[in-house]
Amino acid sequence: MSAHAAVPAFTYSGDELDALAGARNYYGWISERFAPYLGRRIVEVGAGIGTFTDHLLARSPDAAVTAIEPAANNYPHLARHFADDDRVAPVRGYLDGSLPAAAADSVVAVNVLEHVRDDAAFLRHVARALAPGGHLLLFVPALPALFGTLDRAFEHFRRYTRPVLRARLAEAGLEAREVAYVNLPGVAAWWLSGKVLRKTTVSARDARLYDRWVIPWVRAVERRWSPPLGQSLLAVAQKPGNDGRGR
Repeated sequence: MSAHAAVPAFTYSGDELDALAGARNYYGWISERFAPYLGRRIVEVGAGIGTFTDHLLARSPDAAVTAIEPAANNYPHLARHFADDDRVAPVRGYLDGSLPAAAADSVVAVNVLEHVRDDAAFLRHVARALAPGGHLLLFVPALPALFGTLDRAFEHFRRYTRPVLRARLAEAGLEAREVAYVNLPGVAAWWLSGKVLRKTTVSARDARLYDRWVIPWVRAVERRWSPPLGQSLLAVAQKPGNDGRGR
């Protein structure tokens, strides 16, 4: 990856990382869905302050994680968090083609793709970084009709529909194994916050209450039933081929 000096100056101004830092049920739910596909060599893009990285390590404790984060204000927290954990290599930079080809068994991007102006280029870089048979594990905001003040405050370029996300993956040469709407109640919550109340932040208290009282039963229900709509889309896509590692 690029050396620190070569990384363009960038400070992330959104505050959802802090609000969601304690959302253990939310991140546990996502990591549970990703767990079968992680492999031993994980690249997490947009690792932020390391919150989801901890969940990846809990699911795959023997893995080696390259945790990539471009923001100057987030990276020091990430580096300090894993200073004594030799399983994690924090990198300040982008997934911009400088990662060696076929270097990853999985690439994980949770609430990242919507921040990328050129999402097609990002997905091409993912395809290059993955070993044959490796997986992209993606979590993005869904339903463009929900785009509102929260999305603008969090520096989102877009929200996705299932057909659009499937098309983006196919254009990058990745085979969609699963593209599913998740968190149906979140549709109403996000619409109310971002379209009606026109909020520009999610408070830690609101995130904690939703995580404690809503996510557990949504997780239980959606484990058995895939809703027709949801606040987010969860995708598992595979690079064609087989690297012979018995994935």
